[in-house]
Amino acid sequence: MNLEISQLKLSLLSFTLEVDRRLDARITGIFGASGSGKTSLLEVIAGLRRPPGGRIVLDGTVLSDASQRVFLPAERRQIGYVPQDGALFPHLNVRQNLCYGHPRAGPEQRREITYKHVVEVLNLTALTERRVDSLSGGERQRVAFGRAVLASPRLLLLDEPLAGLDMELKERVIPYLFTIRDEFSIPMLYVGHDPGEIVTLCDDVLLLDRGRCVRRGSPGDLFAVSEAPRYALKPF
Repeated sequence: MNLEISQLKLSLLSFTLEVDRRLDARITGIFGASGSGKTSLLEVIAGLRRPPGGRIVLDGTVLSDASQRVFLPAERRQIGYVPQDGALFPHLNVRQNLCYGHPRAGPEQRREITYKHVVEVLNLTALTERRVDSLSGGERQRVAFGRAVLASPRLLLLDEPLAGLDMELKERVIPYLFTIRDEFSIPMLYVGHDPGEIVTLCDDVLLLDRGRCVRRGSPGDLFAVSEAPRYALKPF
C-alpha cells in the first residue's frame, strides 16, 4: 500500500485537521486522545467527508484533489470501513450482513476473496444464520470485519474496533486482525487510544493532537512499557 496524504485541511469544531504524510506500513496506527481528529481523518480517506484542501492518492489512484476539484465517491474507492460500533444491519442475519457488500466488490477479477474463505478464516461458520442481536461483542466485530473484507478492499479502515470489549474479548479478537492482514494481504489504518492495542497491532504510528500529526514512529519509538501490559507515551 502507498497512501499519500498531501496538505490535507479540514475545519472541525474547534481546530483544523492538517495532515501531510505518506503511509506504507501493513498496519498504521492513528493514536491520540478523544476528539483529536482521528475519526475525521478516516472519514476523509473513506470519502465520507470532502476536504476543501489537499490531495489523497492510494496506490496511484487519486481519491481527492481539491485543487483539481476531484472527489472519488466512497463506493468507488475500494476502501473498507469498520466504524466503532460495527454498523451491522439488525434486520439481517449474519450471512446477509456478510454478503451485503460482496456484489459491490467491483470487476470480477477483484473478487478473489470468497464468502467461503472469509467465513472459514474468521471462524463464522456456526454463526451464519444467527440474528445479529444474539451475538456477543466479539462475534459482532468478526462479522463486521468479514463484511468489510468481502468487498475486496485495497485498504481497511478500523475506527476503534475493540472499544467496549473487555480484555478477554480483545485478546480473542486481535488474532483475527493479524489473520486478515496475513491471509488476505489487506493493509489497515487502525484508530485507537489504547496504547496496548497500538503496540500489539501496528508497525507505524501517527500521534494526532488537535488535528495535527505531532509525532510519528514505530510503537517502540513512541511508547515505553512500565508494567506489562501497561504502556505510556515517551516524553517529547
